[in-house]
Amino acid sequence: MKMRSPSLVELHAFLAVCRVGSFRQAAEDLCVTQAAVSRAVQRLEQHLGGCRLFDRSSQGVLLSERGRQLRQLTERHVTALESAAERFLAPRTSDKLRLSVIPTLGTKWLLPRLPRFQALHPGLDIEMRQFRHDEDFSRDDVDLWIEVKRPRRPWPAHLQVAFLMGRDIVPVCAPQVLPRLKRPGDLLREVLLHHTNFPDNWARWAKLAGLRGKPKLGPGYDLSINLIFAAKEGVGVAITQPCLIERELQNGELVIPFALPVSTGRGYFMCADRDRPATAGQLAFMSWLLDEARATRRI
Repeated sequence: MKMRSPSLVELHAFLAVCRVGSFRQAAEDLCVTQAAVSRAVQRLEQHLGGCRLFDRSSQGVLLSERGRQLRQLTERHVTALESAAERFLAPRTSDKLRLSVIPTLGTKWLLPRLPRFQALHPGLDIEMRQFRHDEDFSRDDVDLWIEVKRPRRPWPAHLQVAFLMGRDIVPVCAPQVLPRLKRPGDLLREVLLHHTNFPDNWARWAKLAGLRGKPKLGPGYDLSINLIFAAKEGVGVAITQPCLIERELQNGELVIPFALPVSTGRGYFMCADRDRPATAGQLAFMSWLLDEARATRRI
């Protein structure tokens, strides 16, 4: 069969310009001359029938519509090839797992459990990488993501995804607030703290509890850890996942006034790129993580 795909040299040059928006910067990143990058992109355009991949303007280099399509179709595959070559050409002396974890879950749920895993697998180095709210799961510096399922945003097709926990939410408050809450309707007289990314959480819970009228929201927080702290300080009543407040519930810093969990349909998920081969250590961590999540759901 005649091969019709362009060369990797041309694709690397094209994708480098896509990432940085500059032929000069792309050349520096690839350790070649700017002329070499320009020629590689020109050869790619000619190979693809003379299509234009970039539009040049006073603002810099922008992808054309055909360029956008080509990037979407090729980037993760080229990244996977680079990842495979890195594994074979530069084997690591010790196993490593690079995690990107949604911040509050990482701080409140995962980190307290990690010493138990590391005691079982002392040879596996775990690195926490920066979490990105606009994650597209194409990064080559992350092996495993722990992410929240966001509304109206499907998982990319190249991901292997497994549910962990956190679909259900409940109201929580400081102990001094509890005496004022005799029945669910009493919450409508309280300050209702909410997560700004999910302002419908209180409405979901109110519907389950049979409350009339739309709850009036109080202060909002863009991080669950701040929402939980505000509830602990008695600022108001929060609504959140029980897995994020295990320690606060055990210590009596927070209480659940009404044991009426409601599902958000979201929750936390473990995500891995199915195109990248996983090491034995990474597979062990994934299995352990699923076991810990199942144990949490049973509590």
